[in-house]
Amino acid sequence: MTLKNKSIVVLLSGGLDSSTVTGIAKKSEAKIFGLSFDYGQRHKKELNSASIIAKHFDIEEFKIIKLDLSLWGGSSLTDTQKNIPIEGVQTNKIPNTYVPGRNTIFISVALSYAEAIDADFIGLGVNALDYSGYPDCRPDYIKKFQELADLANKRGRENNPIKLWTPLLDLNKEEIIKLAFDNHVPLDKTWSCYSGNSKPCGKCDSCRIRNAAYEKWLCNNDKKK
Repeated sequence: MTLKNKSIVVLLSGGLDSSTVTGIAKKSEAKIFGLSFDYGQRHKKELNSASIIAKHFDIEEFKIIKLDLSLWGGSSLTDTQKNIPIEGVQTNKIPNTYVPGRNTIFISVALSYAEAIDADFIGLGVNALDYSGYPDCRPDYIKKFQELADLANKRGRENNPIKLWTPLLDLNKEEIIKLAFDNHVPLDKTWSCYSGNSKPCGKCDSCRIRNAAYEKWLCNNDKKK
């Protein structure tokens, strides 16, 4: 798949994964349009990171959409009465950090934006290996959403569909960190922590997965020296 001179809407949260997707797209010489959401999340600091990443890669345009999912909550990320789990990822259990319908809503908005500006791709940082078990980060979800997207708009009906681009889908976090370095992502400017604190908590699932992968990456790189 060639991205050179293609227009791509990237769902840019400011985290490791979406920032890496942005870096890959930039290195591929794509025209990048960043889209982030202020959805009532307690970790609003990610929006600042998203803005920094957008400026770092000098993308074409960056928009933050206000969409308050905290109005009905249902997740510890949007309801401060719920505690963010710190026991580590539980096998075969979807944690309460899952935000009901979040990716479905975000991708739908991105699809509308992409069609309006005649973009060819929507870049997503979802991955199905080192993740918290969310239902809307899995390959079968992406496959079915692509089928819906092909039917949901004018471009799809005219056999020129907007494609969901998921370059990290089958990678683990260590591989993603390597890609981040290879594509000049300023990791220190990204934000993955679920807490609303000024510094990463180091205890939530997102911090645990990221930190463990980074330590493994460092260890493997030290062995190569």
